Parts: sequence; structure tokens; C-alpha cells
Amino acid sequence: MSERQPAAWRVALSLFTAIPAGVNGVLDDEVAARAILWLPVIGVLLGGLGGGVVLVAGRLNATGPGRLLGAALAVALIAVLTGGLHLDGLADTADGLGSRRPAADALDIMRRSDIGPMGVGALVLVLLVQVAAVAALPSVPLAAGTLVLAEVTGRVSIVAATSSPAARPGGFGALVAGRTSWVDRGVALGLLAVGVAGLAVAAGGAGLAARGLGAASAGLLAGWWLQRTAQRRLGGMTGDVFGAILQVSATTVLVAAAFLG
Repeated sequence: MSERQPAAWRVALSLFTAIPAGVNGVLDDEVAARAILWLPVIGVLLGGLGGGVVLVAGRLNATGPGRLLGAALAVALIAVLTGGLHLDGLADTADGLGSRRPAADALDIMRRSDIGPMGVGALVLVLLVQVAAVAALPSVPLAAGTLVLAEVTGRVSIVAATSSPAARPGGFGALVAGRTSWVDRGVALGLLAVGVAGLAVAAGGAGLAARGLGAASAGLLAGWWLQRTAQRRLGGMTGDVFGAILQVSATTVLVAAAFLG
């Protein structure tokens, strides 16, 4: 008799966060593939916690330095709660793609445990931009809400990127790449659009909804660009590339929202 598999949402918590979820042993491929569809919900959870930090810091000190500190603490909390998983993927992807070497060599670079100069640079710049963008938003509630939007959009970008094949056998990329249907991906994108539009209209009207949809669209476009780049350069997706897509997409949402006001 096969071992009973845990629920997909618990697998998602176990795979994509540092939050204990009570998942042990070898996972069934189908359960792991379904877990990817829970990523946007994980984004709501993590973005909500980060947004809560922004709100608390803003209430304690709403001046420029207080806003900056709140943004830094929120970004740090999300990094801790994910165990730095997606940041590690960003660094490895930057090293691999930045090497400009053939696919096999680039993938080998990404498998190494060390981080090269391109990876360090990508980490520093992305974290700096994220903190600055959150702090630059014109109000504390808007900053908190935008952080949630960024975390959710980044994870919807991962779901969308599962349309590409895996770059190599084994690893997380091979586990989920090409394993979702167009219906799965369409539902994730549709729920994001409906959720952003509905909540934004309720909170601030059609203007806020347009800005929210614009920022989310920019994030999805950035994630798609990195997906296409990885498929062209590496032949497909890896776990590191998925992490990089999340970071690039989420950062783009924050930057777009800061410029759109």
C-alpha cells in the first residue's frame, strides 16, 4: 500500500516557505505539481505578514526614516520566512545567465553552492530596489497593499512559467515544469486580475484599480521575459529560474507601483 500523501497546500508551505508544515518523506509527483497552484495563496500569506510590518512601522513612525525602516523589515521578514529560497535562485540564475556560456556550462554554474559576482550584484540590487520602492509609495496603507500584490504576482508568474519544459532532469524544475494545464494557468491569471480590480475599486476607486492592474501586468511581463530568456539560453526551467522569476516579477510590481503612485 502506498503512503498517504499530504494535502497540496501543506506541501506548498513545506516547499516554498520555512514555516513547519509537517511534511516528511518522498512526495508524489502529482501532489508536488498541484502544490505549485497554491503559490499565489502563499504570496497572500507572506505579503500580508510583510504588509503588517509596514503598517505597524508606519503607525509608530510615519516619517521618511520610519517608512524606510518599515520597508526594510518587511522585505527581511519575507526573506526569512521563505528561507532565502527565491533569493538563492535569483543569485544562481544571475551567475548562470550572466556567464554567457553554453547551456550545459551555465547549468553547471547554477548547480554550484558558491555565489559569483553576478549573483551577489543581483541580490544587492534587487533587495535595495525592493526596499526603496516600498518606502517610496505615497502612503503606508498603499505600501502594505502593494507588497501583497507584488508577492502574489511574483508567484502567479511562476505558475505561468510552468508552461515551459524543464532544462534538465531532476530537481524542482523537472518536478513542476510542464505539469500545469492552460486552464490552471488561466485561472491563476484570471483570479489575480479579478482580485486586484475588485479590492482596488473597493479601497480607492477605478484609478487605484487601473494602477494596480498596470503594476501587476508589468510584473507578469517581466516574469515572462525571464522565462523566455531562460528557455532560449538554458532550454527550459530549473528551480533556480523559478525563484528568479518570482523575484524579478515582484520587484517590477513594486517599482511600477512606485512610479504610478
